[in-house]
Amino acid sequence: MNAVFATGSKQPSWQTIAMFALGFWLSGSLIVDFVLMPGLYAAGMMSQSSFAIAGYSIFWVFNRIELLCAALVLVSLLALRGTSNLYHQVRRWAIFLSALLLTIAIIYTYFMTPQMSALAVQLNLFDPSTELPTEMVSMQGGYWLLEVVKLVAGATVLGWCYRDSRRLT
Repeated sequence: MNAVFATGSKQPSWQTIAMFALGFWLSGSLIVDFVLMPGLYAAGMMSQSSFAIAGYSIFWVFNRIELLCAALVLVSLLALRGTSNLYHQVRRWAIFLSALLLTIAIIYTYFMTPQMSALAVQLNLFDPSTELPTEMVSMQGGYWLLEVVKLVAGATVLGWCYRDSRRLT
């Protein structure tokens, strides 16, 4: 029992976990937003009736990864709250921004992705529609607004964690 709880045992580096989760999440978001989706659009897949199902499948997986990363970042920052130099200065802001990131991931997972997929699904096979519904256009605007907020907040928290880890070494 003493071997598990010995004072010399290595603790997980919560800053490293937070930085890895943020880096993985933000880079994945950039790849999905600026490589995968434009590639599908250029290939003509968005004009096919099966795109809503394919898009939902892609975002279903990615949204769950986003939830996991956001929760990991929030837990890491809460675990570091009393042990890091960073959190004496910007502790509340870092936790607030990580909670905001988790909220954005929840909005994507449980509200925006299902609603956008439902709007895009083609239910009438005999009347193919080639134009986007007006609700879809406004939801895409909301998606891009949340995406910018997510990237700015995530980059800010990542920068704070990186700056603090450089001070500790």
